[in-house]
Amino acid sequence: MGDKNVSTIVRFWGHAALWVETGGYKLLIDPFLKGNPFAPVGPGDVEPDYILVTHGHGDHLGDTVEIAKRCEATVISNAEIRDWLEARGVKGHGMNIGGGYHFPFGYLKMTQAVHSSTMDDGSSGGNPGGFLLTTIQGEKLYFAGDTGLFGDMRMIGEEGLALAVIPVGDNYTMGLDDALRAVKMLQPRHVIPIHYNTFKILRQEIEGWKQKVEGETGSAVIVLLPGEAWQMGDV
Repeated sequence: MGDKNVSTIVRFWGHAALWVETGGYKLLIDPFLKGNPFAPVGPGDVEPDYILVTHGHGDHLGDTVEIAKRCEATVISNAEIRDWLEARGVKGHGMNIGGGYHFPFGYLKMTQAVHSSTMDDGSSGGNPGGFLLTTIQGEKLYFAGDTGLFGDMRMIGEEGLALAVIPVGDNYTMGLDDALRAVKMLQPRHVIPIHYNTFKILRQEIEGWKQKVEGETGSAVIVLLPGEAWQMGDV
C-alpha cells in the first residue's frame, strides 16, 4: 500500500485536529471534531488507517473511540492511553517518550511535551507527548502536541525538519513569543500554527506572528483555515 511517489498532505480541521496523507496511508491526529466549533467534518466523515493521540485531554482524544471502532483504525499513543482505549475495545499501539517504531507509513518517534495529560474520567493519561515522523519519502515532520517551550527542541531541530506543527494559543501552551523562540530552535523549512482561536481564551493575531517569524527566521509560516490543506513541496 505504501507509495513513495505520493506527496505528503497536511489538512487542518481546527484546534489541533489534523489529517495527514502520506505514502498512501491516512493519519488522523488528535481528532477533536464534535465540540470543535470550526471542524468542517464530523466523526462519521473520516476513514483513517491510524489515529495519533498526543495526550489524554478531551480536546485531543476527542472522538478517538468512536472513529477507531468504526474504521478499525490503530490508535498510536502512550502506553497509558493505549491501555485505556483497549479496555474500551479499541486497537492500540503504545509508545513512550524517546521510543520509535517503523509503521507502514514511516518511522514514528514519540517526543517530549511539557504539558499535562488526564482522561475525562479522571484516569491517568500518562506523559503528554508529540510525534516526529520520518515518512517513507524521508521527510521529517514534527507534531509538537500541546506543549510549553523547552530547550530540547534544539535537538529535535537537528533532525532537519521539513515541517513543524506547533501550538501558539497561550494560556495552556506556548504563546506567540515562545512559539517564535521554538521556531528559532526547531529551524523547520515550514511551520503550521495550531491550537489558537478555537475559544476566546486562545485568541491570537496570527498574521502579525507570521510576519515576525518570517522576518527573524528562515522558516515559512503556513496559516491554514479549518478545512485547508498544505502539500509537501508547496512554497
